[in-house]
Amino acid sequence: MQSLLGLDESELVQIVTGRGEPAYRARQIYGGIYQGRAETVEQIRGLPGSLHRGLGEEFEIGLPAIEREFRSADATVRYLLRLADGQTIETVWMPEPGRDTICLSTQAGCPVDCKFCFTALLGLARNLTAGEIVGQVLVAIRENRSAEERRLNIVMMGMGEPLLNLPAVIKATRLLTDPAGMALSPRRITLSTSGITSKIAELGCEPVRPKLAVSLNASTEETRERLMPITKKYKLAGLLAACRIYPLRPWEKLTFEYVLLGGVNDSDEDARRVARLLADLDCKVNLIAFNPGPGIDFRTPEPERVLAFQRILKRSFPCFIRRPRGRDIMAACGQLKRTS
Repeated sequence: MQSLLGLDESELVQIVTGRGEPAYRARQIYGGIYQGRAETVEQIRGLPGSLHRGLGEEFEIGLPAIEREFRSADATVRYLLRLADGQTIETVWMPEPGRDTICLSTQAGCPVDCKFCFTALLGLARNLTAGEIVGQVLVAIRENRSAEERRLNIVMMGMGEPLLNLPAVIKATRLLTDPAGMALSPRRITLSTSGITSKIAELGCEPVRPKLAVSLNASTEETRERLMPITKKYKLAGLLAACRIYPLRPWEKLTFEYVLLGGVNDSDEDARRVARLLADLDCKVNLIAFNPGPGIDFRTPEPERVLAFQRILKRSFPCFIRRPRGRDIMAACGQLKRTS
């Protein structure tokens, strides 16, 4: 059956008018899916029985199915979700005082091959549709209804490189932020990229878009290429040039993410080089101590080394240490690998 999830109102108008129904029925269906959280066509309120039956013969809402869930001691939840074609992805729910964060996947697997990331071991199966991206949000909200009204942050930092699936990512962002849809603020949606330079410029042209976070992870070209082989194509100088001309909105800063690998990229000199690289950018930096696991040959730096790195960067711009969430269930940054 075809999925209604991921369709915008104009696409739904074509479906209902093609059945001889008035166009306003599309708005009812749209609201029923994205605001009413309908999980079946029959749950969409206000439709005549004939339309319920007709749509139900060809369409389903199309939410991902929960294959398994894993609960951390810190209350993080990792969901292994099964899609309609049998592919699986992972989504992470991270509750905190005053807000909740959902970490979404944008691809099944990932083609980027970062050497410190478990998802890289999977390779790429396929891009996700806009409906499969939005569906992760709806499933996470459904499973955590007690927190539904709290401030909700969306981070596209799960499986995949979002800029290599940009049309679906942008469409999903429009559905998530549409006041007639899920009505989330674009200030609370962030996309993380390894640095696909041409796509950064394309993202910047979109009127509705997530905030941009760039995975830097090294202070020299040589180290960055070793850790992130895709950067042999997307050089550091070109990436920083693209960031300098990126059209930031008045309330926005660029975010740079830096995974600290013990003895590899975490020295004081690395920190000083990062400060020089980013000196002319309106940015902040998030430091992420490497999240370990079997099969990845790096080590987590000592907390004192992370703090020393932060102290150097804070002389130049805001710098934060991201607290790991869900390490015990392989849900932390870089750990998603469809563990079942």
